[in-house]
Amino acid sequence: MSGRQRHEPTVEEFVEGIRSGDRRLLSRAITLVESSRPEHEKLAHEILDRCLGSGGDSIRVGVTGAPGAGKSTFIEALGLHLTDAGKRVAVLAIDPSSSRSKGSILGDKSRMEQLAARPETFIRPTPSSGYLGGAAPRTHETILLCEAAGYDIIIVETVGVGQSEIVVNSMVDFILLLMLPGSGDELQGIKRGIMEIADLVAVNKADSGRQAIAELSKADFEAAMRILPEKHSGWKRKVLLTSALEGGGVSEVWENVEAFAAAMQRSGEWGEQRREQLRHLLHAIAEERLKREFYNTPQVKAATAQVERQVLAGKLSPFSGALELLRAFRRSVGSDGSF
Repeated sequence: MSGRQRHEPTVEEFVEGIRSGDRRLLSRAITLVESSRPEHEKLAHEILDRCLGSGGDSIRVGVTGAPGAGKSTFIEALGLHLTDAGKRVAVLAIDPSSSRSKGSILGDKSRMEQLAARPETFIRPTPSSGYLGGAAPRTHETILLCEAAGYDIIIVETVGVGQSEIVVNSMVDFILLLMLPGSGDELQGIKRGIMEIADLVAVNKADSGRQAIAELSKADFEAAMRILPEKHSGWKRKVLLTSALEGGGVSEVWENVEAFAAAMQRSGEWGEQRREQLRHLLHAIAEERLKREFYNTPQVKAATAQVERQVLAGKLSPFSGALELLRAFRRSVGSDGSF
C-alpha cells in the first residue's frame, strides 16, 4: 500500500463534477446523502443547496408492481428504448433490505446488464433500510442530484405493491403500475390506494401465447379504473399490454408518459405538483431530524428505560409514558416540560 490518503473532493469539486456528468462523483455524493454521519450530512446539504434549480425539464417516473411483475426487466427495456432515442436515464432501484445487515438483498445492476453498460445511464441500487413507502430514506434528494447531473429521465423502481407504496407518489411525476396476466381476479386483494395513484396500468408479461389471458386482465383493470376517482383533470388513465422480453408495448408506455407530461404542463398541474413535492420533502426531513434529535437527547435516553419498564408492567399507559418522554425532551431544551 502506498499509504496515500484518498482525496476528499470539496463542495465545489462535487458540484462541478456532478454538473459535468461525472458518475463517480455523483455516486459519492449520493453516498453522502444516504449517510447519517453529521459531517457527511453537512457536506451533502451544501452540495444539494448548490445543485438546486437543475433538472427543470426532467421527467420522474415511478414504477411499481407486485414481486414477479417484471419491474426490472421492463425498466431495462424502457431504458434501452429511451437511450436509443438520445435520452440520459437514471434508475434508482429500491431493494428490500436485510433485517440484519440493512443491506440490499437484490442487486438491480445484475438484472439490468445491458442498460448498465450504456454510458448514458446511471443505475443506483439502494437498500430500503426497512422504510415504508416503497422508496429509500433519501430517494427524493438522490433524484435532485441525478437531475443536476443532467439525466433527462429519472426512473424509481419501488420495493413492491401495497398501501405503503403511496409515499413514492410524493416524489415522482408519473406512476406506472405493472400487473401480471391473470391477476384480474385478485383485484379485491389489491390495495385501493395503489390503484388510485397509478397514472397508467400495464399488464406486463403479455408474451406470445398469453395474449388471451392478458386481454381478459386488461378488461378487468379497465373496469376497475372506471370506478376510481379522477387523479388529474384532463388525463384519462389507460391500461396497456406490454411484454418487456419481446419489446411489445414499451414505446406505447413512453408515448403515454410524454402525453401526460404535456397535458399536465399545459394545465399548470406539473409545476404545482413539483412544488407540493418540495413542501412534502421539507416537512418529511424536519420530522425525521426532530425524531432523531428527540431520541438522542441525554434526558430522553435516561428516562426511556424506566418509562418502558412501567409501560410493560402495566403501571403506566403508553400515552402517559410518551408524555413523560416529551416532558424530558422539553426540559432538555429549556422549556418547563408541562403539557
